Amino acid sequence: MLVGILSALQVFVAIVLIMLILMHSGKDAGLSGAFGVGTGAGPFGGGSLVERNLDRWTIFFAIVFVVNVIVLLKID
Repeated sequence: MLVGILSALQVFVAIVLIMLILMHSGKDAGLSGAFGVGTGAGPFGGGSLVERNLDRWTIFFAIVFVVNVIVLLKID
């Protein structure tokens, strides 16, 4: 029964995580954007409050996703 609950939670977290990732705006393109060249903000600073909260929620759900995968692997 616990495996079923955790599996359902995994599906829910995966869907939420996909939606959160797709909500991010692509600010820069190419390798220069990947390394932060030409941006005024640092890797963790800048941006609006909404973008920072979106980053926080994405990181939170990514951690929940990974922890849930590890728990499911240990149980099964």
